[in-house]
Amino acid sequence: MIIALDHIGISASDLEAAVAAMERVLARKAAHVDLASDKHAVFRLDNMALELAAGAAGGLGAIAFEVRDAAGAFREAERRALKPSSPIIRSNGATAVRLADSATCGVAIELIQHAGVRPSAPSLPTAAGAVTGLDHVVIRTTHPNRAAALYGARLGLDMRLDRTEPKWGSRLMFFRCGDLIVEIVHNLKDEPSDAPDRLWGLSWRVADAELARARLKANGVDVSDVRPGRKPGTRVFTLRDGTLSVPTLMVEPSAPIG
Repeated sequence: MIIALDHIGISASDLEAAVAAMERVLARKAAHVDLASDKHAVFRLDNMALELAAGAAGGLGAIAFEVRDAAGAFREAERRALKPSSPIIRSNGATAVRLADSATCGVAIELIQHAGVRPSAPSLPTAAGAVTGLDHVVIRTTHPNRAAALYGARLGLDMRLDRTEPKWGSRLMFFRCGDLIVEIVHNLKDEPSDAPDRLWGLSWRVADAELARARLKANGVDVSDVRPGRKPGTRVFTLRDGTLSVPTLMVEPSAPIG
């Protein structure tokens, strides 16, 4: 059913300032900005898009997955008790199916079919050390077994890792989606509950962590030192501000994801 991650949404009370902040973080110009009527902006990267929309500031809002056939995805979602809305055609020609929050553990999820209408190409970098794409999106769950059933069995993503690590205080589940990872995290101190899950954080992919860190620091962003990542061979650093209240990591991969 799902072939890739299409886009992730962030809401912001000051859209103009939010666009400037993400242009600074990504070192890419927004591919589309409409501050007057639709009040949204789109950043297109190599493997997904980031959409900013005017609204109450609340960090990450929704995640959308690409499907080949929206009508078929709708029928499949119905069979899997995901309570989909009827497919609707957006102004850009894409067809969208919204899944019920009650069926997706509180995370806003859409399924998008582009068909013959493809998004525009990624915008060119504006500086050295630019973000190339998304490495993984992080979802915090209150009930890991429930999340495993949702993202694996019902949405059909490929589980690549299910690891409980006491020294990190977490159970981690990695689901492959295109060339990036949907990471599900559960705090081991918390008993599983029926409370909603949260779309929580983003890890952006860069070719050179030191170069990306130097670029951000020169632009006034508070960043940590570069350190080894949890995955062997990766190098990472944390952004402490300027991310629209979204926990953000930069990742230099060890090798292309296979």
